[in-house]
Amino acid sequence: MTNESTDGELLARSLLRPEALGELYERHAAAVFRFIARRAGPVAAEDLLGDVFVAALEARERYRPHKSGSALPWLYGISGNIVRAHLRKQRPSAVIDTDVGVDWHAVDERVDARAQRDQLRQALASLSPAEREAFLLVAWERLSVTEAAQALGVASTVVRTRLFRARQRAQTFLATAARSLVPLEDSP
Repeated sequence: MTNESTDGELLARSLLRPEALGELYERHAAAVFRFIARRAGPVAAEDLLGDVFVAALEARERYRPHKSGSALPWLYGISGNIVRAHLRKQRPSAVIDTDVGVDWHAVDERVDARAQRDQLRQALASLSPAEREAFLLVAWERLSVTEAAQALGVASTVVRTRLFRARQRAQTFLATAARSLVPLEDSP
């Protein structure tokens, strides 16, 4: 019976029976783990995954269902907060790491040309943190714009604007990088 329950129904049921969150964990733990691992690394993700579901248990009364029926955008929002808190503790005075949010080993598997890796890394680094997070939620995590907005706690129009700017900035960067890679003719 519980396999047919929506995420919202599970969360509502968990108000009286907290163990109902176990099924939500079973459904989404792998995706949440990957989300955290791309931002904080796999070792930290093992510890932080539990923190996400503890926070979800504590915040379940405030859950507002998304029209998709999935609690994943809500869990990504919680995960993002926990990862940011973790990174602040780990590197309180460090400069923001532009690699946060990207598992470059997975990029290697997805991108045919390894030579493009550094260009992609630099293009993502050229984005503002807000643009990069919106871009990664939609492009990498495959959330819809409205789901990404829910995860970020902003309006859908804000995410659309960030995506538009991110795409423009990344395209400009990549076009400039491609022009600089044009080989010069060898002199005799």
